[in-house]
Amino acid sequence: MKTKKVIMPQLGESVTEGTINNWFVKEGETVKKYDPLAEVLTDKVTAEIPALFSGKITQIIANEGETIPVGELICYIEVEDFEADGPNLKDARSMKEEDKSQPATQEPMLNIENKRRYSPAVLTLAQEHGIDLNKLNGTGKGGRITRKDVQKVIGSGKQIIEKPDEAAIPEKERVVEIQPAAGDIEIPLTGIRKTIAANTVRSVQEIPHGWMMVEADVTDLVAYRDSIKEDFKRKEGFNLTYFAFFVKAVVESLKQFPELNATWGKDKIIQKKDINISIAVASGNVLFTPVIKHADEKSIKGIAKEIVELATKARNGKLTREDVEGGTFTVNNTGVFGSVQSMGIINHPQAAILQVESIVKRPVVMDNGMMGPRDIINLCLSLDHRVLDGLVCGRFLAAVKEKVEAMNASNISLY
Repeated sequence: MKTKKVIMPQLGESVTEGTINNWFVKEGETVKKYDPLAEVLTDKVTAEIPALFSGKITQIIANEGETIPVGELICYIEVEDFEADGPNLKDARSMKEEDKSQPATQEPMLNIENKRRYSPAVLTLAQEHGIDLNKLNGTGKGGRITRKDVQKVIGSGKQIIEKPDEAAIPEKERVVEIQPAAGDIEIPLTGIRKTIAANTVRSVQEIPHGWMMVEADVTDLVAYRDSIKEDFKRKEGFNLTYFAFFVKAVVESLKQFPELNATWGKDKIIQKKDINISIAVASGNVLFTPVIKHADEKSIKGIAKEIVELATKARNGKLTREDVEGGTFTVNNTGVFGSVQSMGIINHPQAAILQVESIVKRPVVMDNGMMGPRDIINLCLSLDHRVLDGLVCGRFLAAVKEKVEAMNASNISLY
């Protein structure tokens, strides 16, 4: 009998940690290979961790609600006929007891590089509580500082928590601790909410955002789509939304202007070969960004079908790691909420995000001087100014505008 370690798996591109939402097993229970062990939440997916071998759960290390870095131990499984590469249960318990017996001042040997790699959750906690991470000893892999290490220091109230002199901080930089008033409702943060907060703060802090907007007349597109939507649904079994047409126009424009299908690489700009479109899907109070892979190889029908499938999976908590990986550009359908103008936060590490707003019927002066009702939409672009400038982004937006304005019954191919 050997004991295998189960670690927090890599649950998505750029995902560094996951929160144990629910354990499906208890200590002492037996599991078969591929049985689900636990449900894990990240900012991108709700996923299940499967057992990679059959055996008995001998020790659960991570608690429900606890956020664990990728690669960290979450439980042990005792297996048969399998060569273990980790410590057996006896060793694990011994290690735990030894840890308890060690004086608090005894420092483990640290891997300095790992120690300085902080997860977004660790950085956020440290900043909120004024903790100097350089003074902490990590208990994670290679000496890495974990969320648990920081929480331990916060709970102990040690001097390592050094709040700066408030008077020395400029007023606009002070973090004001908000206290609820009588009748207010305090809502605890979920793991996903915390991660979304950390990632959006990271995007805003690291990426110098620029913003542009164009107005497009999509009267012909609206007339065409409205004329075929019922037949399309009867034939294909799903709705043909306007969003699919806009994604198609964006993809075609990205082929013309690959500068926007890129990412910042510190000392270089990386222009991506594949065009993989992330789409924003809200589910409850959580936002997911599943990806339409190789969108440039798909028809409008293919894009529409994938939008429906990914949105359904997101709302049912069925997105997989593969569903959310590899996005190179994001298109956000803010118009579904009635928005007519917005500035999106770039989906890090991409270089831009396009917001598709509501289609609004407005009186417009036509080329012949007559006034008539037209279907108008705003297309809003947030850009990483390290990667992109106004010239190329203006040309890109003009290309998208030209394409959607030219879509009519005579030239649209759905298949």
